[in-house]
Amino acid sequence: MLSLNVFPPTSSSYSVTVTKPNHHFSINASHKLKPNLLNSFQSSNLSLKPISQIHHSLTNSPSFSRFLSHPFEFSPKPTTQFLKAVSDEGESSPQEVNPNPKPKNIKKLVLVFGFWYFQNIVFNIYNKKVLNIFPFPWLLASFQLFVGSIWMLVLWSFKLQPCPKISKPFIFALLGPALFHTIGHISACVSFSKVAVSFTHVIKSAEPVFSVIFSSVLGDRYPIQVWLSILPIVLGCSLAAVTEVSFNVQGLWCALISNFGFVLRNIYSKKSLQNFKEVDGLNLYGWITILSLLYLFPVAIFVEGSQWIPGYYKALEAIGKPSTFYIWVLVSGVFYHLYNQSSYQALDEISPLTFSVGNTMKRVVVIVSSVLVFRNPVRPLNGLGSAIAILGTFLYSQATAAKKAKKIEGEKSS
Repeated sequence: MLSLNVFPPTSSSYSVTVTKPNHHFSINASHKLKPNLLNSFQSSNLSLKPISQIHHSLTNSPSFSRFLSHPFEFSPKPTTQFLKAVSDEGESSPQEVNPNPKPKNIKKLVLVFGFWYFQNIVFNIYNKKVLNIFPFPWLLASFQLFVGSIWMLVLWSFKLQPCPKISKPFIFALLGPALFHTIGHISACVSFSKVAVSFTHVIKSAEPVFSVIFSSVLGDRYPIQVWLSILPIVLGCSLAAVTEVSFNVQGLWCALISNFGFVLRNIYSKKSLQNFKEVDGLNLYGWITILSLLYLFPVAIFVEGSQWIPGYYKALEAIGKPSTFYIWVLVSGVFYHLYNQSSYQALDEISPLTFSVGNTMKRVVVIVSSVLVFRNPVRPLNGLGSAIAILGTFLYSQATAAKKAKKIEGEKSS
């Protein structure tokens, strides 16, 4: 048995006594040793519970449920951090995060980065495999959102993830971000169906260019270093485009539209979701996924619905085994959700700059992996353009991180 006695403070000292069988500990503290701390302790409600009640409280607590849905024990992401990390397509670093979070466990961090990269590679490979034999990106993109929606509903139903309180203002605030998320997702998927995976990712590395331009139009000011960093991005993407073997105008434009959609999602959500900071990132991503599915699927039926059944039989003829086709589609849907979830979990443990560098390197890994798997021919100038664009993305992350660091120092000094 453990008992805890807290004696009322005297004018000169405080005393705390802890007793166990055969043990007695007494701690005396003078008023010089932070009495506010003991005052706070004294004023708090202290109650002793039986072990069974403590076990019941633990197993039904949000933290325990969060552990089941977040096996790496990452804390949920606040609303202001969410939208820059929910999708791999969003390359800009977060707007409001702890500038220097310290990872609790380096091995755990390496493991999460490894899973994030692995999940991203698997998604891109199987997404492209499905599109090669079943070229209907609207249906595939809808299915990926459907899988994510079911995933979140299961977590909420079994209380593995605390379900947020839903209100009309919350849903209305999500309508805009969900619309732009839908535009970004379907545009990327259409681009993947038209050109090589590597080319789409090179073009999507130009998202910082859109972010700087749109944010500047809305009143943000960037130092000259940021503007200089986007020049190699533009140069590299242009060089990669004109030398791309699989070049397709629709594939290029859809990749650019995807950048447009995700940048507007980030900008719009920063304003519309400021009043819902109590909702963590995974729940926000879940609801945006559900709303995006409602946006996308009716349009998908209108755009290509009449071609799905004939296309399905052609896909089965091309692949031979129906089960293989089903597995490919399911894997693309599951890993689309998983890599998005892993990206925001990783962001909880690292600084924005580290996340941006990791995100840039992840894109390099995906490009190299897709070239090796699909054996896409790469011309020397095309490879050079891709490298310049990725380097520009890295320089952009460095420049924006420096800008935020100066802003934080200025706020502290003031």
